[in-house]
Amino acid sequence: MTKSTLLAASALTMAFAVPAWAQQAPTETAATGVQDIVVTAQRQSQRLQDVPIAVSAFTSENLEKQQIVNPSALQQTLPNVTFTKTNFTSSSFTIRGIGDLCVGTTCDSATAIHINDMPLLNSRLFESEFFDLERVEVLRGPQGTLFGRNATSGVVNFITAKPDLSGIHAAGEFEYGNYDSKRLKGMFNLPLSDTLGIRVAGTWLNRDGYTKNLYTNSNIDGRDLYSVRGTLSWEPSADTRVDLIGYYFHERDNRSRIQKQLCHRDPTGVLGCLPDKLTNQTLNGNSTLATILTSREFLSLAVSPALAGLGLGSVYQARDSFAGVVNPADVRTVNIDYQPTYFAEEQQYMAKIYHNFGQVSLNITGGYMKNTVDSTSDYNLAVENSYATNVGLNTLYAAAGPGGPLSGLFGKMRNALVPNGPGSLCQSLADPNGVGVYGGNGVCAPTSLDFDRSRATIRQYSAEAHIDSSFDGMFNFLLGGIYFDSKATNTDYYVNSFGLDYAAGLLGGAQSGGAAFAATPFYRNNTPNFRLKSYGLFGETYFKFNDKLKLTLGLRYNHDDKEVSARTTLISDTKSAVVPNAAGTGPLLNAEGNPIVASASSSVLVPYGSTNANPFLSNGSYDFDSSTAGNQPFATTSVSFGRLTGRAVLDYKISDNNLIYASYSRGYKSGGINPPLSPVFSVPTTFAPEKVDSFEIGSKNTWDHGRFRLNVTGFYYKYKGLQLSRIVARTSVNDNINADIYGVEAEAIISPIPAFVVNANFSYMKSKVTGDTYLANPRDPSGGRSDAVIIKDLTNASNCAIRPAKGSAATAAQVNAFVNGFNSAVGLQPTTPIPGTNTTGAFSICSQLAITAARSGLPFVVDPSGVETNVRGNSLPNAPSYKWAVGAQYTINAGEWSIVPRADLNYTGNSWGTIFNKNPIDRIPGYAVVNAQLQINGPNDRFYIRGFVQNLTNNSATTGMYVTDQSSGLFTNIFTLEPRRYGVAAGFKF
Repeated sequence: MTKSTLLAASALTMAFAVPAWAQQAPTETAATGVQDIVVTAQRQSQRLQDVPIAVSAFTSENLEKQQIVNPSALQQTLPNVTFTKTNFTSSSFTIRGIGDLCVGTTCDSATAIHINDMPLLNSRLFESEFFDLERVEVLRGPQGTLFGRNATSGVVNFITAKPDLSGIHAAGEFEYGNYDSKRLKGMFNLPLSDTLGIRVAGTWLNRDGYTKNLYTNSNIDGRDLYSVRGTLSWEPSADTRVDLIGYYFHERDNRSRIQKQLCHRDPTGVLGCLPDKLTNQTLNGNSTLATILTSREFLSLAVSPALAGLGLGSVYQARDSFAGVVNPADVRTVNIDYQPTYFAEEQQYMAKIYHNFGQVSLNITGGYMKNTVDSTSDYNLAVENSYATNVGLNTLYAAAGPGGPLSGLFGKMRNALVPNGPGSLCQSLADPNGVGVYGGNGVCAPTSLDFDRSRATIRQYSAEAHIDSSFDGMFNFLLGGIYFDSKATNTDYYVNSFGLDYAAGLLGGAQSGGAAFAATPFYRNNTPNFRLKSYGLFGETYFKFNDKLKLTLGLRYNHDDKEVSARTTLISDTKSAVVPNAAGTGPLLNAEGNPIVASASSSVLVPYGSTNANPFLSNGSYDFDSSTAGNQPFATTSVSFGRLTGRAVLDYKISDNNLIYASYSRGYKSGGINPPLSPVFSVPTTFAPEKVDSFEIGSKNTWDHGRFRLNVTGFYYKYKGLQLSRIVARTSVNDNINADIYGVEAEAIISPIPAFVVNANFSYMKSKVTGDTYLANPRDPSGGRSDAVIIKDLTNASNCAIRPAKGSAATAAQVNAFVNGFNSAVGLQPTTPIPGTNTTGAFSICSQLAITAARSGLPFVVDPSGVETNVRGNSLPNAPSYKWAVGAQYTINAGEWSIVPRADLNYTGNSWGTIFNKNPIDRIPGYAVVNAQLQINGPNDRFYIRGFVQNLTNNSATTGMYVTDQSSGLFTNIFTLEPRRYGVAAGFKF
């Protein structure tokens, strides 16, 4: 957004009267100013202004007036809160700099998501559209002593509307907008008796896609979804209530998990994308695993020189598979040959029981949730160049044809991949059976369809109960417990391309004499089972010394048991082995005295005609767990975590409308298990728990009979073991770092007259990594060192770096000379300067360079993932320093009718996309969003007509980014704001 545009948007905001602020709803007298909302943030009904916690709340009316229809809109009006989609069908709701930085099946969420107080693990809730909610409460900071699941960053609790036994009620709305968007929302409330009632509500959304696909001249990223919720409530007396709730969500459309892909093309192919900046270019295909495994160099060195002529190209070719491919500059325009698919389904069943025994009340919440998600996307967001004239493919087609000299070795491969000639390529689908195109599960197209698939099925049970006292004296308490059982099955991530299928056929045919292919003919990260069993005991005591002073003390014990089975498959099984020294008396050591580990590979051969490769993968002949002796079909790991945490709060009521408080709390979430890698890299099997010591002071104030409200909070966090993800060998693994975070938040409302409301909030936050923490930046494996040579490994397409040993006098020239000498001996080209870095790079073999240097006694070290750099002092990802929102609304009464114009302006400041904070490539610029609407209400508000616009300036700002693996070329996926939406809506309610 330009400065002039921002100024114009600001002027529009103040001219129009913007949305009602989050902390607004009926309790105080409307004639005296801003109204209060009653919340249950502390598991009891309280005025929001009386809760000594940093909490924001939205009533159903606020959600409607502020156009909060989904999580992206929700975060825009909250201080120190951001939301973005992420890779692998996920999202991250970040509170005070802490979001879902941990990526993987065994990770816990930093932000706990609840619906009606029931915790949800990996819910599709954030994919649905909000409807028929009573309110939304967002608690900032650790909340373990109040809510059933631990949360280090905060809690988002969605409270759905329950049946009203006072009478029949109904509401409905139809909305039409640009992108041919059609939205329906409805509710019907029916009392069945004086004590029994039912409420049914639902929503439906159908719209065209936001993104133009030039290849098909059609739009992608559309939505077609519906949700329905039914609630049955029984209230036999004022002291007893039972709610039974059922919910169903369904989506099937062409929604895209990836908005845009950015890259500054690397002409050398060693990296694929350069580490200096993001531009609208396409990666160098020579850097990808599909190219390397089908290259003449790999086939000659790793298989047989006789097969080099069948290679699809060379890692040094000038015209790689993406050469000349145009990446459209517009964020909402792509050119892709694979149309995305998206399917998600969720069901929830819940029971809530409340009974007041007098001075003690009992709350029980139990439920079941199950969801499935399955989505595919174009992996490179590009159309790969045609293979019709490819020399290697045409050679195979001719030589492996009937009667040809290679028909015995590769005839079946030829018939599966190019049955009609190289102008039409057949390749594998993302097949759970692991046979793909070689077992009849394929698709044919003129080009290689590079796509990925992410899927999972999750179910959970939970049961929670807590008792609350309401004694007349100074002492009261809350005591509760929860049991939680979650199981994830068929959690898979696939990457498919024609090149991988081709490599599987060549390697399998060469090893089996043409009888088999190598499984799996695509990349598959397979987690067939993950189980979490957890229980927690929590409670708080309240000491009210007088009408003004209260002390809260809380404790929680949490215990988690996690077990996961996983494996990674791609053409071959890889197992690490320590390289022996020349005498065979021990391990070969590098220049720094550490054993050298190399990888040994053997393909999993599956006979042609097989319909399922899994029996061959699991027959005991191949090992998928290098940490356990013997051949293991899966890496199966179990871990347990337990921790006692607590909090203390002292609050003082200066008056009924002025509160100050100070608190300390310990937040905690359990550790987890890193997935197995192929090839094997040195990463921990598990990662440790995360804990935070949180210090907070705050003040909540209402003055002038409710006409002015100001809430201010200051906080300081000390994180130990903060869980942070990185990509290694095409897989997300997690490390632990320490960090400090501090900041302030202010929220204000001014309402000089009931018809006019101005609201504003502001937040400032600073985050930094504390202590020396060394990590390898996948974008630049040299670590910024001019004497470190970056290597693209010809056996697995990952990057390593070779450098002088610590304390040695070796120079950059000597390192380059060593690499050049090795490469010359094996027929590879010498090092070459890599633009965007201050060093050189080459295609070579990392493990063999390490072995050769050690056996030659040279003072060189090979860093398998790159040279580690110290990230101490760096800011955390997705943690903007500044965030603010301002708005107003004005109600114009015209007899029995009313007109309400409104607009709001929200601004999110600069942040970093990765922990490495490399400018400008990791920088996420700040952005502003302007919303406005005009609503005309009929007599008694029984019906209304509304015109609206969201994202008025059509800002395409980036909300988050994800750097892919080195074997994919290090492109960056970005996630953006939704484009400008406008339309009209009409509704009724009675």
